[in-house]
Amino acid sequence: MAQISKDMLIMDMIEVDPNIANVLMAFGMHCVGCMAAHGETLAEAAMVHGLDADILEAQINDFLSKQSATEEA
Repeated sequence: MAQISKDMLIMDMIEVDPNIANVLMAFGMHCVGCMAAHGETLAEAAMVHGLDADILEAQINDFLSKQSATEEA
């Protein structure tokens, strides 16, 4: 199962699973199409948006875990 860390660049996370963009947008982070996403980590983006990077990291990894379980079923 793939996992991400808050130190990963936004675009690198999207490469792991493009659906991560939906999780980010659900938190109000519509920056996935922004040029800053190419050089900004999840932690940096969370700070700019006033969000807790640890919570985002956990939510995204939970999403990936559920995706993996669905694919294996």
